[in-house]
Amino acid sequence: MKLLYWLDEWLTNSRSEQQAQLPMSGGDLLDNVYVKYNFVDVNKPLLFTFSPAGTNVQEQDLHEDFAPWGYHLAQKQQVNVISFQHLGKSNWFRSRNLIFFLEQLATLLEPFTYRLGYGLSRGGFAVGAFANLLQLDQVLLFHPVSTKNQKTAPWDDRSSTEIAQQFDWEGDYHDLDLGKAKGYIIYDPTNRIDRLHAKRYPELTHLRVFGMGHGTHATYLNKFGFYKQVAVDFIRNQQIDIAQFRQQTRTLRFKEDYYKRLSKVNSSSEHRLGLLSKAHNILIDEKEEHVQEHQAQIDVQPLIDIAIRHQDEHPKDAIKLLEMAQQLVPNDPIVEHKLRQLL
Repeated sequence: MKLLYWLDEWLTNSRSEQQAQLPMSGGDLLDNVYVKYNFVDVNKPLLFTFSPAGTNVQEQDLHEDFAPWGYHLAQKQQVNVISFQHLGKSNWFRSRNLIFFLEQLATLLEPFTYRLGYGLSRGGFAVGAFANLLQLDQVLLFHPVSTKNQKTAPWDDRSSTEIAQQFDWEGDYHDLDLGKAKGYIIYDPTNRIDRLHAKRYPELTHLRVFGMGHGTHATYLNKFGFYKQVAVDFIRNQQIDIAQFRQQTRTLRFKEDYYKRLSKVNSSSEHRLGLLSKAHNILIDEKEEHVQEHQAQIDVQPLIDIAIRHQDEHPKDAIKLLEMAQQLVPNDPIVEHKLRQLL
């Protein structure tokens, strides 16, 4: 537990001396959890990340450059970070050694006055369970899981719940304990279990994304940078621009592949397929209005100017530029006139 020893000694210095000793980074193995940390500035937020299911790293996969889930994202935002990566498939951060480490760590973080937590699914459980212990100020949770205690959440009948019963769900930190933390929880309200877990976080701002599912669309949403965009906003500003978030989800819904994937996932339910089809048709009309609205704001004059400037030396390139402008603003008389001249 090199980090604990380093922090204990680091705390004996003045704040200016503490800053002078940064940056500092390293890693520790705590039973079946690997922790990696990077401290860059005592005046910046400290971010805690916990890995979600699906990141099934084994101990033999660890190496000097290995980065737990969320670690690189924090580095790019130049904040302090402590990232926890579970090892193996069935691991809910219930290791006694890990809990002891976190209890000791919590007493050594006084210099970091603003603390954040970011987790997805299983990682979100850990953020919520340890939030009070770590004195988190703001949290960002995707696909919520509040606990796997079957007495507390008897409606969580996922297969993962049964597997998770090998761990202690009666002892310390087995359930959400946000303390003073505020923040955001993002989930699909049509997912019954996620919705019920989310209801257990009344302190947080609820942001709903229809069709997001739980894990099913994680790779798909990640493909469009959905998670990253929201997380970066949260880490940089310690809050989410909700208007921008709504625009992101609206843009996501305009992608045809979104409905194809949703239909595939819900292929066994005629009722859901009907709802999806109705929503898709509404969105087709909405998308057309959205495109027309933005086309009216597009200024293609720079493309026209460049085309005119180079039409003698590079007529083919000029035509391509004008054709591009025509795609952006169909039926524009100036673009059509210049194209007729060059063709």
